[in-house]
Amino acid sequence: MKSILNLLRPHQYVKNLFVFAPLFFTFSFNFEQIVDCIVVFILFSFIASSIYILNDYMDIEEDRQHPKKKFRPLASGEVSKNSAKILFFVLFIPSLIFSYFINIALFIVLTIYFVLNIAYSLGLKHITIVDIFIIASGFVLRLFAGASVIDNQLSMWIIIMTFLLALFLAVAKRRDDVLLAFEGKETRKNIDGYNLEFVNAVMVFMAGVIVVAYILYTVSDDVIHRLNSSNLYLTGFFVILGIMRYMQITFVEGNSGSPTKLVLKDRFLQITIILWLASFFVIVKGGI
Repeated sequence: MKSILNLLRPHQYVKNLFVFAPLFFTFSFNFEQIVDCIVVFILFSFIASSIYILNDYMDIEEDRQHPKKKFRPLASGEVSKNSAKILFFVLFIPSLIFSYFINIALFIVLTIYFVLNIAYSLGLKHITIVDIFIIASGFVLRLFAGASVIDNQLSMWIIIMTFLLALFLAVAKRRDDVLLAFEGKETRKNIDGYNLEFVNAVMVFMAGVIVVAYILYTVSDDVIHRLNSSNLYLTGFFVILGIMRYMQITFVEGNSGSPTKLVLKDRFLQITIILWLASFFVIVKGGI
């Protein structure tokens, strides 16, 4: 059972918390909407796990050459290929069917996410730059999934910032692959399209764009009017702090292989995220 659980990668479900973002930014929570978002979180998690299974299935040989991924259930042989196939269908088929009966918009979003990631697993992940754009698009689709059950129109700002942040994290993850390639442990066919100079430059560029985009969001007339506060720019302090800490982990500590594990383990990042959420909520709800 432990091997099966590892195959599902439950630690990656942290990414699916983005389905709650549309609800958070409405600042009008009610029990029914919270339950609906929890259901979406579960469905998205099942769909994501089915994709992880397929991806591991397709990458068995590559993963066996990776110093860390070689211990994954399929690469190590702890879970058989047949068991993985069965679990793949058990997860994604009921999830899509159930989403259809919730609403058609959610079904469409989950279907797009599933098809896009199938294409990623079957070949697009080997195309430089396209691979990280697909990863970033998955985060945006999580937003649309959450918005579909609360009848909320997503603002362009939340879409832009989510995409930029996801792109930043995806590039950081590729940096880890580049470092492994330097050690003679090439793990991806597309790694030749990346080098340390390129990924470092892109990360620095993306970090600047994220900060500027967030500040523009907080001082935009639409946001100030809708949230009735002109002081949201103060929350940018924690955004800058979080970005700098992640870059410190990446450049100084050389540890950017798994963004979700970093968030789950790094106390500095956890406190920064909590303070950002708290400051945002207090400023809006407190009328500051």
